[in-house]
Amino acid sequence: MVAKATKSRGSSTKKATSKPAPRVWYRRVGGWFVHIWMRIVERNRRFLARRPHRSFRLTRRRDYVRSLKIEGYIAFTLYVNRLFRQHWKMFGLMVLIYAFIMGLLGAITSQDTYSSIDSLLQDSTKDLFGKGIGQLGQAGLIALSAFASASGNLQPAQSVYMVITLIFAWLATVWLLREILLGRKPKLRDGLYNSGAPVLSLMCVVVVLVVQLIPIGLIVLVYAALSSIGLVSGGFGSMLFWLIAIVIATMVLYWITSTIIALVVVTLPGVYPFHALKLSGDLVVGRRLRIMLRLLWGLLIAVLTWAVVLIVAILLDNWVKLLLPAIKDLPFVPYIGALTVAFAVVWYASYVYLFYRRVVDDHAKPA
Repeated sequence: MVAKATKSRGSSTKKATSKPAPRVWYRRVGGWFVHIWMRIVERNRRFLARRPHRSFRLTRRRDYVRSLKIEGYIAFTLYVNRLFRQHWKMFGLMVLIYAFIMGLLGAITSQDTYSSIDSLLQDSTKDLFGKGIGQLGQAGLIALSAFASASGNLQPAQSVYMVITLIFAWLATVWLLREILLGRKPKLRDGLYNSGAPVLSLMCVVVVLVVQLIPIGLIVLVYAALSSIGLVSGGFGSMLFWLIAIVIATMVLYWITSTIIALVVVTLPGVYPFHALKLSGDLVVGRRLRIMLRLLWGLLIAVLTWAVVLIVAILLDNWVKLLLPAIKDLPFVPYIGALTVAFAVVWYASYVYLFYRRVVDDHAKPA
């Protein structure tokens, strides 16, 4: 009896200490794929819960109306200008610093480009009080398009310097405005030193924005190819091309609306790039078109301000150099152009951030 009990006890011990059979490798791989698939399904379920609209399905107006309590276009622009004017020393000094950096790094347009624009403006102002006003407007448009095309002729290193400088200008502006709205009194030095933490995250969002703008670049390439063989010079082909171009440009603008808001969201502490894109998408859902129009309005104001200052600077430069021929070769206008670019970026960053705060303060649930 004792021997039998000892034997049974030994066999039970042997069974208890035996190792489990190893899992087969394809079961592990299959389990990994199942886990990934379940995560995708869960993410899609949460996305559909946050975004109730469905593609190619008509949504009732009662289901997508979402409030957006904000001033009118002009009133909000005046609010941005008023805040900008209250802290004009800080923002003005920041504009000077970033314009100086762009000039120091050589990321400015050459004097030859401004000389060509100057000749256009001279031709348009010969009969200013006759047909000159219309000619001046036409020359202004030609000058702007010439400047825009010449900006693409910058050296690769200059383009990189320009982008990096403008990114840091955006970060510093957002950081300073956040501190001001919190009731603090920040110094420009603190904004320059402390605002660069999310630079890599912001660059990731900028890359996403560039990818979203690819369809517009393709339209430009198609236009250049078709114009070389005369297919868009007029008639039905030209009308069809511009119709398709307008539709694609509108869809791209509609698409990048949340990405522009993400340029502000990503500056928050601890927010990663794709998380910022998700949060900004939730903010604009149900009111994307109204937000897009607001962003376009701010961009229009910034571009018009830049254009007016640039054209006036070219006219004054021509007049001063006629009076003082000794300074004919001094490149005043390129540096004024750098100042206007820096000012436009700082002002538009202020506009987008303050508008973002208005959107966040409206605690409307996703429609």
